[in-house]
Amino acid sequence: MIMMNRRYFTILLALGTALSAIACGSPASVTNLPAPQTSKPTVELTVSVAASAQDAMADIQLAYQEVAPQVTITYNFGSSGSLAQQIAQGAPVDVYLSASPQWMDDLVTKGQILAGSRHDLLQNSLVLVVPQSNVKASNFPDLATDRVGKVAIGEPESVPAGRYAKETLTSLGLFEAMQAKLVFAKDVRQVLAYVATGNVDAGLVYATDAQLSDQVQQIAIAPADTHTPIIYPVAVMQDSAVPDAAIAFVDFLSGDTATAIFQDYGFGRAD
Repeated sequence: MIMMNRRYFTILLALGTALSAIACGSPASVTNLPAPQTSKPTVELTVSVAASAQDAMADIQLAYQEVAPQVTITYNFGSSGSLAQQIAQGAPVDVYLSASPQWMDDLVTKGQILAGSRHDLLQNSLVLVVPQSNVKASNFPDLATDRVGKVAIGEPESVPAGRYAKETLTSLGLFEAMQAKLVFAKDVRQVLAYVATGNVDAGLVYATDAQLSDQVQQIAIAPADTHTPIIYPVAVMQDSAVPDAAIAFVDFLSGDTATAIFQDYGFGRAD
């Protein structure tokens, strides 16, 4: 019986010692624990971009993640006119990159642009393309001949490339004669697709679009004096919920990294 009590005593003593060690542990063992990690809150930007800048902007997004990993960018691509109309109707957009000053001017008039945030970013040129496998034209005058059936251009009322195309064809004395041949597209990328698939015999697109497809070939450049300058302005929206982040992104678009990416896709600087 005595031996049993001693065993219990030994066990109780061991437990008491362990509990004492826990209760009286060194404060250093707590204070030396790693501090909780805090991360910057994620910022979400919605950026509406002219369809012709789609590929370049995908690379821009990757580059921006390197310098601003906390920023998440959601793009909305389309014709500049359609995007401007969405913004005017209250679409939640932080940054707008247009392929035409006209639509940016419209938003300025409606009070949609943050003062001081607008500037001209890029420039482009207009070219005539034909299907790689079925060439029926070699220059602009050929478009009015019987050899050419359908010619695609963007819708002039909403697609800047279409307006530039109409200006060029009008300047060259071809637009009225080609009315029955014209196929109007919702944006410049649709024009490119029509030509690449052979659904039309020719189309007018930006030079930057023409170099993206190996299914089309460029046969002529629209003379600069046949259309208004092709300038891409960018701006922050007045109603942006995160104006500081939007301004930072617009500043990045003007920097050396973004400029190099734009140039790889054939864009020139507007300044």
